[in-house]
Amino acid sequence: MAEHTSSSITIEAAPADVMAVIADFARYPDWTGEVKLAEVLETDARGRAEQVRLVMDAGAIKDDQVLGYTWTGDNEVSWSLVKSQMLRSLDGSYLLKPAGQGATEVTYRLTVDVKIPMLGMIKRKAEKVIIDRALAGLKKRVESGEASAEAPGEK
Repeated sequence: MAEHTSSSITIEAAPADVMAVIADFARYPDWTGEVKLAEVLETDARGRAEQVRLVMDAGAIKDDQVLGYTWTGDNEVSWSLVKSQMLRSLDGSYLLKPAGQGATEVTYRLTVDVKIPMLGMIKRKAEKVIIDRALAGLKKRVESGEASAEAPGEK
C-alpha cells in the first residue's frame, strides 16, 4: 500500500462554511496556485461534484486530470484519479471536525503516484508542499469572507 501524506489546519469558520469553499470548484483558480482551470463534469442528486476536470500547473509538473469525488455526510470529501497525463494514481481527502467556538479542524490526506520515476522521499516532500499550500489557501479564502454564500446543492 502506498504511503500517504497528511496535514491539518484550524480555520476560524464553521465546517459548513469551509465545505462550501471546498465544494466550489469553479473558484479553485482564485485561491489555489496550482489549479488554472476547474470544470465540473458530473454532479450527484444534491448538486455536488462527482467528476471534475482540473488543469494544473505546479511549475515542473503540468497536468490535465479528471478526479472522481465521493462525499461522506457533510464533513468529508475524498477523491481518486480517473485519468491524467502525468499521474498513475492520486487519492486524497478533506476531513472537517468542529474545533470549538466556530472553528474547524481540516485534515488533508494525499497519496500521489507519478508516471515518471521519483524517489519516495522526494514524492512525499512534493505531497507535503501541495497539502500545505492547499490548506493555507483554503484558510485564507474561508477567513476572508469571500466564500460562496451557499454550497452546491443547497437551495
